[in-house]
Amino acid sequence: MSKLLEAVFDEMEFRLAQRSVRRHERDVALSRPKIITKSDGSFQDESLVRQAELAHRRGFGKPGLMLKLLALTVLMLWSFEGHGQALRDAFRTVQQSVVIVRTEEKGLAPFPQQGFVSLNGLGSGVVISADGKVLTAAHLVQSADKTVVEFANGEVVSAQVIGCAFSADVAVLQLERSNVNYVAAKLGDSDSADVGDEVFVVGAPYGISRTLTAGHVSGRREVNTGNKSLPVEFLQTDAAINTGNSGSPIFNMKGEVIGIVSNIMSRSGGSEGLAFASTSNTARRLLLDQKTFWTGIEGILVQGEIASALNLTQPAGLLVQRVSGGSIAGASGIRGGNVRANVEGQEIVLGGDIILAVNGIPVTDGESYDQIYQSIASIKPGQSLVMTIFRQGQVLKLSIQTSEAVSAASR
Repeated sequence: MSKLLEAVFDEMEFRLAQRSVRRHERDVALSRPKIITKSDGSFQDESLVRQAELAHRRGFGKPGLMLKLLALTVLMLWSFEGHGQALRDAFRTVQQSVVIVRTEEKGLAPFPQQGFVSLNGLGSGVVISADGKVLTAAHLVQSADKTVVEFANGEVVSAQVIGCAFSADVAVLQLERSNVNYVAAKLGDSDSADVGDEVFVVGAPYGISRTLTAGHVSGRREVNTGNKSLPVEFLQTDAAINTGNSGSPIFNMKGEVIGIVSNIMSRSGGSEGLAFASTSNTARRLLLDQKTFWTGIEGILVQGEIASALNLTQPAGLLVQRVSGGSIAGASGIRGGNVRANVEGQEIVLGGDIILAVNGIPVTDGESYDQIYQSIASIKPGQSLVMTIFRQGQVLKLSIQTSEAVSAASR
């Protein structure tokens, strides 16, 4: 940048010198009066015309005006260069904390194949503590049987899901090698982010690690969960988000994490400038400031006509699609589905348990998830977790002791 400024000022001096010489030559020429004939036959001193022209040119060609224009150009160049440098510096500060998250889970084979196969998932995440805690998207790891984290240097470390907030689509992992001092990003205050603020996303779209996209905060969207004490909020951004960016951190220009990418709105399947991320303060409230746990269930809320078609004994329930081994649901004996079906244009898996209630709290709609979550989190040692389920036309109750499940799946 210093060389650019030096070149600009050298050019300014050269042009000012040229202008001074030309001005002197014109002044000498104007000192010799000449007579010219106008169209009507009258006479006019040419020097008067030249003097008027010279005055006009001087009015628009004063050195001060030229200096102002050149100074403005320099400031604009400096601003663009400074902004680019700030973005580069921020990226270099945080890039080592951003990771690829890979998962494996057991699921139904794609149609028309039969049976079960191992399904692989791909997303991103960010290390937020030196002892190896990682934030990512809940939908990526919710029912995973195996989760690993890949660092920028190619190192792969196994991770355990220790908490999922379903309504906010954010989860926290614990890296198994906790004796290593990990490079962590700072979790910022998302409440200070405002619409129009510049942000950038670092993640692994399509598995291409450490990819940066930049944009702005386009909006703030609060979700009505029915729980005013634990509000859930999403940031909207126009930064490019694609497959593999789930769980990517959104950074402010200070290099602080202010959001975790959840999903995009897209008709094409690619980035269309409508992406949403759970705010850092939502993640902090739901996963870091209280006891967390992992149910290990991927489910679909069924209600209305679909609930009636499945002969439910209540208006709604959670149809279990998949269950992860080693989770609360896996330990309690919850079963996933085994028959692929298309219901009203949506592909679902039938044959699994339908959860009707947890600890006496009925599944009514999406807002009941957080109430159930808090109920499980408040279970004390020695107390039982009771799930009421609908299985093959019968209502059953599954009970599991805290010591067997919750304490094993929570931190």
